[in-house]
Amino acid sequence: MASSTPLLPLAQSYLERDPLAAAHCIENMDEEDALTVLSELPPASAAQVFPHLQVNVASNLLSRIPPELFKEVIPRLGPHQAASIILSMEPVSRQKLIDSLPEKSKEEIRELLTYPEHSAGKVMSTDFVALRQDVNVQNAVERIRTLVRKKNPASYAYVVDHENHLVGIITMRDLLLSNPDTQLGEFMNRNVFTVNAFMDLEEVAGEVSKRKFFVVPVVDHEKKLLGLVKADQLIGYAQSEATEDLVKMFGAGSTESTFSPILYSLSKRQPWLHFNLLTAFLAAGVVSLFESTIAQITALAVFLPVVAGQGGNAGNQSLAIVMRGLVLREIPKGKVWKLIAKETLIGLINGVSIGLVTSLIAWVWYGNAILGVVIGLAMIVNLVVAGLFGAAIPLIMKALGFDPAQSSSIVLTTFTDVVGFLAFLGFARIFMNYLM
Repeated sequence: MASSTPLLPLAQSYLERDPLAAAHCIENMDEEDALTVLSELPPASAAQVFPHLQVNVASNLLSRIPPELFKEVIPRLGPHQAASIILSMEPVSRQKLIDSLPEKSKEEIRELLTYPEHSAGKVMSTDFVALRQDVNVQNAVERIRTLVRKKNPASYAYVVDHENHLVGIITMRDLLLSNPDTQLGEFMNRNVFTVNAFMDLEEVAGEVSKRKFFVVPVVDHEKKLLGLVKADQLIGYAQSEATEDLVKMFGAGSTESTFSPILYSLSKRQPWLHFNLLTAFLAAGVVSLFESTIAQITALAVFLPVVAGQGGNAGNQSLAIVMRGLVLREIPKGKVWKLIAKETLIGLINGVSIGLVTSLIAWVWYGNAILGVVIGLAMIVNLVVAGLFGAAIPLIMKALGFDPAQSSSIVLTTFTDVVGFLAFLGFARIFMNYLM
């Protein structure tokens, strides 16, 4: 690049006087040309541009700049900026950058890079197109052409300000139909939905499903663009969470698979089977209180499983709806009681309907209308309780900090069995003189 050597003092003076404007120029250059310019400049001068570069541009250049320039750049990067750049790098270049940092900076950056296991930051992709808001359409198109030669084509480009805060979004269609001299900031869509890098993936999935997006930008606490989360990633995560919740609801291990070792499966299932045994004896204890009543009216024994079974099924219906709402974040805090009241009302309506049918069957079967009244009243009580506790149990467990999916079905069945037996046999004792 001998022909450009006389221009180097001018370029150096421009860069030192306005490194932000110089950064914009570097971003609009072809990567090879940008590397040539930066390599020709004195390292101390060239390094001044890096704190102002977009994350993806800085990461590409840092992977290829000369060692002497690399050493000048590193001390100028703050922990947050360095962490963002590291996330955009290939693994080999990433380790090179981390190894070059001072020990104190390493600790800060490692902490910034350690996203929670089920957070947006943990799964986000750093493969995105970001452009400055003061870039015109012609330069933006040229920049995108350069980027897509190395990356997958994008449907959207994200617009950032001079400090890399996400300020807007543009579609490729809008870009191609706009005047070449128009700046992106003049027609970009400023209403951009974002998620924080530390947001739980379940919450992200819920928000994305409401808006029908197929990709969502991820930002840090300062609203700086870090990456993207794609809908297909969230679908896979939601499916995994749904199957995990399903097995946990019935007391199986969430990490157990179809062909897990027998001892492992036993270790996950047996504790909840023992708990279920304890609750079963609780229900049996309720029945034992009415042994004399059952001995005198044996027909009651026939209907005990009917009452218990209907209560369990109705409760699991409510439980399934509430669990789905929790997973998809459809239940705001202000509507918890409204949801419980709704499920309780549904239980009452179902109880009256199912109770009438059961009453008629009992009456026809045994020829005793009072027996029909007894089982009908018991069915109403049990289905109301089933709706109430089917909605309340997962919500209470979540409020107390427990996993709402963890064996909710076992806990619910305990309530419906105990209440169902107590209501049925209790009404039978009240109307005993009419049942003999």
